[in-house]
Amino acid sequence: MTEQRAFERLKERALKRIAGVGDGGWFFAQIADQVAEQRLARGLSQRQLAELTGTTQSAIARLERGGRPPRIDTLLRIGEALDCQLVVKLAPRDGS
Repeated sequence: MTEQRAFERLKERALKRIAGVGDGGWFFAQIADQVAEQRLARGLSQRQLAELTGTTQSAIARLERGGRPPRIDTLLRIGEALDCQLVVKLAPRDGS
């Protein structure tokens, strides 16, 4: 197997894990739910949050629908606008 093919397979497996393929969940759905929950708790519309974060209302709607994984810089801006701390954690898998 070529190095390029090995890299592509590794990338494909990582993307499946991120998307939650095989375990019935979707990692970014949790983030989407939290963004919507925090936005609503602060009485903000999607448009207002978009203005605070320098993006568009449609981008916020897409994120909240789980339509596309958000970039980390976008999540940082959203966290700042919602007065929330963004926490990212890597932890060993059970049984590894």
